[in-house]
Amino acid sequence: IIIIDTGSTVNEVFDYYESLQKDSNIQVLTYDQPFNYADVNNFGVKYASGDQIILLNNDTKVITPDWIQEMLMYAQRDDVGAVGAKLYYSDDTIQHAGVGIGIFGLAGHYFNGFPRNDVGYMGRLYWVQNLSAVTGACVMIPRKVWDKVHGLDNYFDIAFSDIDICMRIRRAGYLVVWTPFAELYHFESKTLGYMTTPEKQERFQKDVARFQERFAAELAEGDPYYNPNLTLERTDYTLK
Repeated sequence: IIIIDTGSTVNEVFDYYESLQKDSNIQVLTYDQPFNYADVNNFGVKYASGDQIILLNNDTKVITPDWIQEMLMYAQRDDVGAVGAKLYYSDDTIQHAGVGIGIFGLAGHYFNGFPRNDVGYMGRLYWVQNLSAVTGACVMIPRKVWDKVHGLDNYFDIAFSDIDICMRIRRAGYLVVWTPFAELYHFESKTLGYMTTPEKQERFQKDVARFQERFAAELAEGDPYYNPNLTLERTDYTLK
């Protein structure tokens, strides 16, 4: 387990780090540069030695005891390049059930805000499936695939680096899998915050422009895992 500290100031956090020092399987690293989500994770992966890499946000809480096994079930396959999990907000509504390309003009989380136990369109919330992308808040990527696509792109410092790597993984010939059998809470933006300041908005728009430029062909063609007769204005699989 590699913990990357990106500027903690609370003594309770440092006391916790101190308590972890006796465990040789845990490393605490300090990232002392201006926050860049992609670079933070690339920095941490340099210290990882396993065949599988799990990116896991600090604003998550595991629900499924064997969540790693559920994701590894697919990540160990030669044709799979990334595996994502099913994530919930604190009120037990869905935060992430896979990502659709072209929704809202860019990308959107399927079934966002739906009740936790909803079955979704044609039962999709209860089936393992191939999708175009999954969120980086909790994703497993084989080390050989990570190295092949050269990790996250540091240009995406605040948004879309996870969707970008999934798209590049698919361009490299691998599948992106989402499983509903690995469940976690994701208290989204609890530590990073939302894009409410002019600076964050500017950085976000920069990332949007880069994503639109890089994947113009895929955006124009439409998501291969989404029916073209369904709306791109919402994430609920309703007809246009």
